[in-house]
Amino acid sequence: MNIDHIEAFLYVVHYKSIHKAANVLFLSQPTVTARIKSLERELNVELFYRDGRSVILSDKGKDFVPFATQIVQTFQQGKKQLEETQESDEVCIGTNGVTAQYFLAYALPKWKKDFPHLRFQIITGSTTVILEKLESHQIHLGLIQYVHREGICNELLLSNAVKLVMHREHSYIQQNLMKAKELAKQKIVFFECGAFDWNYVHKMFEVEGVSANIEVRTDHLEVAKEFIRTKEYMSFLPHLCVKKELESGEFVEVDVKHLLDMNQHIFLTYKNKEALAPAFWNTILETAMKYESIQ
Repeated sequence: MNIDHIEAFLYVVHYKSIHKAANVLFLSQPTVTARIKSLERELNVELFYRDGRSVILSDKGKDFVPFATQIVQTFQQGKKQLEETQESDEVCIGTNGVTAQYFLAYALPKWKKDFPHLRFQIITGSTTVILEKLESHQIHLGLIQYVHREGICNELLLSNAVKLVMHREHSYIQQNLMKAKELAKQKIVFFECGAFDWNYVHKMFEVEGVSANIEVRTDHLEVAKEFIRTKEYMSFLPHLCVKKELESGEFVEVDVKHLLDMNQHIFLTYKNKEALAPAFWNTILETAMKYESIQ
């Protein structure tokens, strides 16, 4: 028995017209008629009496209405339950590329271990794009910079300070605090990323009346790191993306906090916390704490 045939029957009952039912269902009149006749053949009864263009519900048709209604309602409820179950099993996260590549690559395997039934979808984009998707319920949560918007909640998750880094075998030896004029003499590979306001870096040099020696510009983190590995370049990079290299000692940080203190905190941003289990939210925060504590 086809659920579409039963649904067509109920629409004809409601509108007392095959023509009107066809319009509401966006079907042709012959299609609706064919569905009714097919249902009548299956039930082996006549559901309607035809009187010209009008249709009159038969006694057998009247008897079938409550059962047809129950069948359609049960089907719709079952479909809705499956959709809700599917949605709850998939967590959609919006974030920038840096956070996705470094923090989520660390965090997701741990989340999956604690919640093996969950599946994850990661959408990358600017804070503006992620916020729009959050407000339109296209994603469950965002890992982005702080946003001030009614109905949007922010919880501090990670610190992502910009650091000036070089290879441990770079020729520069830092003894005293580096001056902007001294830094201007160093070769710099400049990573251009929309998640940060890099104008602060340029202004640091402008204040001293010098220009940065930017020999290479790139929008790819790994390209920037490969230039650092030549042992000739320095670069301002987000801490998240050089965390491993700094911890292993391959890269070292050049202290320029007196010249530039640039920190782009990452917030756990959401609209409806009830969309996911409380235990999962706690796991996100715990994972971030462990990530930042890794030495």
